[in-house]
Amino acid sequence: MRAVFLREFYGYFRTPVAWVFLSVFLIASVGLPWFLGDFFESNDASLRIVFRFLPWIYLFLIPAVGMRLWSEEKKTGTIELLLTYPVSLNQAIFGKFLAGWLFIGLALLLTFPMPLTVAYLGNPDWGVMASGYLGAFLMAGAYLGICSACSSLTANSVISFVLGLMACLLLVLLGWNVFGDLLLSLSLPVAAVDFLGGFGILPRFQPLIDGILTLADLVYFLSIAFFALCLNRVVLSR
Repeated sequence: MRAVFLREFYGYFRTPVAWVFLSVFLIASVGLPWFLGDFFESNDASLRIVFRFLPWIYLFLIPAVGMRLWSEEKKTGTIELLLTYPVSLNQAIFGKFLAGWLFIGLALLLTFPMPLTVAYLGNPDWGVMASGYLGAFLMAGAYLGICSACSSLTANSVISFVLGLMACLLLVLLGWNVFGDLLLSLSLPVAAVDFLGGFGILPRFQPLIDGILTLADLVYFLSIAFFALCLNRVVLSR
């Protein structure tokens, strides 16, 4: 698995994808809170505003990271070669997934000027900030797991991107109050809307932004990634 992990991780930096992703991610994660979120006017010595934009920023950027995980292997025919290596299918799937997850984690680390700026301007609660970063990292893993499964469904990277984006968007919408109100306006029972909302990402991410760590929220994100990778395996083993 280590060989697959290293091959995939360093592979990101051999293509423009990594540099485009890092540049766009840093510009979006810093620019949106500053220009649309009134970061300075909020007088809040935290990164809550920054984290609130992440589920939406991830929607476009993580499918871009995950779209080539398996679709490119299928397109070029190297998937057969990969599976002839002395690695199991599970190791190949987890190796690729962990490489992509670490790459996104690296992008998160590069936002370090933001907490330093907050510390310069005020007196932040570092525990709450660390909880937000943990939530952002776990949420990235859930998104990437879904995108990896979508990538295994097709040999076309563009289709893989669209499938990943739509699947992640569905999870975001399920937990968005505006979408819940829309479902209620369509005469859907309140119990059904509440049930569907329980699968949404936003209500699980919000407590982590506020520094509230619960086992249920951590298990939620890890379960999505695990379930998606299991689906990934089922598709590839057909």
